[in-house]
Amino acid sequence: MQETTGNATMTLDEVRERFSHDRFATENGAVIDAVGEGCAKCSMELKDKHRNALGAVMGGAIFTLADFAFAVASNWNKNSQVSLNASISFLGKAKGRKLIAEARKIKEGRKTCYYEVTVSDELGNQVAHMTSNGFAV
Repeated sequence: MQETTGNATMTLDEVRERFSHDRFATENGAVIDAVGEGCAKCSMELKDKHRNALGAVMGGAIFTLADFAFAVASNWNKNSQVSLNASISFLGKAKGRKLIAEARKIKEGRKTCYYEVTVSDELGNQVAHMTSNGFAV
């Protein structure tokens, strides 16, 4: 994934600084690993606070990481996009110690966009699939 915005170069550290104010996601452990045109890769080290009563990763933690990856991919180098709709399907249990979300732009128009986000663990187990529509504000 490239780290450029138009003619200017934005470093990964600058992107991380920009999204450090997304406090719910970052205070719950979401980290930006890579960005590129219309894409982002984010991860979250799993802790006890991310688990539900059954010991599995809480759906809200998975959704938070997927939504954060969408936010980064759709906003890191352009005007602000906000989510209009997000739909997530939980596919399987995370067996590893880390979640990885990869967001990819499917379509972008003048005012709306559509992204797909896959979530897996570091062992390659599929955890969730999310789609999200955004609106340029």
